[in-house]
Amino acid sequence: MSQSVFSWTSVDPRQSTLFNSTWFGAAYRFVTESDGRGSNVTTLMRTGARKEERVARYEWKPNGGLGRVIMGKQQISMLDLCRPDPADNYYSRMFPAPDGNLYRWRPHPNGDLLLYDHTGVVVAFYRTVRPVRTNIGDVHGELHFVEGAGSGTVMHPPFMNSVIVTCMLFRYCAMYNM
Repeated sequence: MSQSVFSWTSVDPRQSTLFNSTWFGAAYRFVTESDGRGSNVTTLMRTGARKEERVARYEWKPNGGLGRVIMGKQQISMLDLCRPDPADNYYSRMFPAPDGNLYRWRPHPNGDLLLYDHTGVVVAFYRTVRPVRTNIGDVHGELHFVEGAGSGTVMHPPFMNSVIVTCMLFRYCAMYNM
């Protein structure tokens, strides 16, 4: 199966960019700013042909705690988007996908972070890489989408957006040992 690979800049996923060689410039951008009340807000933007649109807004609790994500008109607790999976000794994190099924981000012994659909098929994965300097920023990881895997919808919005939103949350939780 072929894969679409997005390079992911920055060690901090809250202030990073995703891009690939078939897009001109950034495909997705995470921008984090203070809300003026002691908390931070991260906005995920997707770059289109001639415009940029907001995909999600992460509203963090004070001191970086997990708050909520707003995607379109839907508000979701960050805890619901990165819920530890008790069936996997809490190493995996699961989330409800747009198709109504539970998907799981699960660490692999080789260091990759694998995304499994509800049938146990890997549909995407994140891999940390040795930093590489590009004109967009220093790349620290790659997000791979396995085209045609599972139901074949992982590359289409809103599904692709959910994968990016939850991968960023998993990386953030892992970075701060949450």
